[in-house]
Amino acid sequence: MSLRAFCSFIILIILITGCSSRNQKAGSDNNYIVKDTAFAPEEEKFHFKPTLDSYIPEKRDYNFYLTYKTAHPWWNAVALGIEDAVKQFEQKDIFITYDYLAPEAMSVYDQIERIQKAAATKSYDVIGVDVADIEIVTPVINKLMEQGQKVMTFSSSDSGKEHGCKRIAYVGNTHNYEDGRDLAEVLCEKLNFKGKIAMLVGNHGAPCHEERAEGARAVFAKYPDIELVGEQYDEDLEEKAYEFTKEFIAKYPDLNGIICCNMSNPVGAGRAVLEAEKSGQIVITGMDHDKRALEYMRDGVIYALALQDCYAIGFDTITTAVKIADGLLPGTEYPEMTEETTTVFFQKDANWLLRSLYGEID
Repeated sequence: MSLRAFCSFIILIILITGCSSRNQKAGSDNNYIVKDTAFAPEEEKFHFKPTLDSYIPEKRDYNFYLTYKTAHPWWNAVALGIEDAVKQFEQKDIFITYDYLAPEAMSVYDQIERIQKAAATKSYDVIGVDVADIEIVTPVINKLMEQGQKVMTFSSSDSGKEHGCKRIAYVGNTHNYEDGRDLAEVLCEKLNFKGKIAMLVGNHGAPCHEERAEGARAVFAKYPDIELVGEQYDEDLEEKAYEFTKEFIAKYPDLNGIICCNMSNPVGAGRAVLEAEKSGQIVITGMDHDKRALEYMRDGVIYALALQDCYAIGFDTITTAVKIADGLLPGTEYPEMTEETTTVFFQKDANWLLRSLYGEID
């Protein structure tokens, strides 16, 4: 195996869930890729910058506070990228401590309380927020910025200038709308652009979920023979997605497809479709790298999954936070918004993904 291929393999390994959460004291259309081939080179499927750039930090010690929407395996994968960046800085005698915390269930008011308390300690160089609700959280971010606290957004959900947010920069998925649109196109094509489709969204107000749903709706509206018969917000919970899917199947016996806008709902939807003995009859497309979802894709229960490069999101969050802490504004050293990749995979890729991410051999 070449060094390049080996690095790509390691990058995929680290997407696996189950990491520790603390080292601690306490777009545009070409931002996503569709691959429908089992023979695409591994290094083309995920694009990642595995080492620190040439920037020389101004301090020896940094302290960051990072809070995300809810405790969930998706953010565990982000944490692995965070931890690797911290270790690489440590090798350069730059020491970073950080809090990486989230509630068990998403609550915008919990998020507000967390970032306000963190700012009140005056001990964090940068506060990073995976925005739970743009309308509610944005004014809080702006107030913290006015008080002199440096705030960035990261992970899956931004609140940018178009929302009146004064946050300094965003590291994460900048193309959720396109991801939703892409999954919808894949689904419609599989159905020959004709049929009844249901959608599982996620959390009300969560930018990433809402934007994917918006992108999907735009695609469905293009095709006169595609009918979006129902939508449900499952709160990124597998069990709720399972129950809603059962309701869709009961209400629409001729349902042809389901599009899923977060990591949990493809698993719940897949389980319900499998139990209803409608695998292959109801086509499912969804997000990300849950092991059970990949197994469903391998077995033909799920048709396609779009995987985000969680590791790169975590890695770039730390490198960007260091520059923000040093007082650099977006420009030549780092962009205001990153361009992390999303890749759509199909059944023929499932065994490779399971082997690479989870060590599973079919």
